[in-house]
Amino acid sequence: MSPSQTSLPVGGAFPYYPPSQFIIEEDRMDQDAKKTVLRMIPYGIYVLTADDGKGNVAAATVNWVTQTAFAPPLVVVGVKTDSGAYQIIKDKKMFALNMLGKDQKGAAFTFFKPTKLEDGKLSGQAVHKGTTGVPILDAAPAAVECRVTGIVEQGDHHIVVGEVVEAHLPKPISGRPDAAILEMKDLGDNVFYGG
Repeated sequence: MSPSQTSLPVGGAFPYYPPSQFIIEEDRMDQDAKKTVLRMIPYGIYVLTADDGKGNVAAATVNWVTQTAFAPPLVVVGVKTDSGAYQIIKDKKMFALNMLGKDQKGAAFTFFKPTKLEDGKLSGQAVHKGTTGVPILDAAPAAVECRVTGIVEQGDHHIVVGEVVEAHLPKPISGRPDAAILEMKDLGDNVFYGG
């Protein structure tokens, strides 16, 4: 490994080059083209939930999510570093991803705002504790509980790697499972998070 390389904080299996190693003049990039191209990446809509066990519960609508491994089953999610959810996840090392169905646009918009826990509900949404103690939205068609195995700390959103330790599917999904999920494009022509 050369002196300009550092090892990744997660896994460390290959050389990692910090972004500053590649000097690209941001001013030279066509910002409109960049925004449009990055918005072409399709995203599902999920509600990430976490509980620190001390009365602090967080929920946030997230969309930068993907599965990265079968064995063990791993998912990654981009979490905004200045969010309450991020701090709880970093400290407790547990979170849930609640999948939203096509008819749950209202829930997606609800969790764009700070979460309120009142009368056992998160911002008006009924929840129950999962196996690991994280909140699961009662109305979610599916959810996974994850144990954090690593965090890649770069940019304004850090990449949280989670091992799926529990899966919830209250009733069978008809048709393709990926067709049942709410997607960013379903929220309207002027709703984007990317670019």
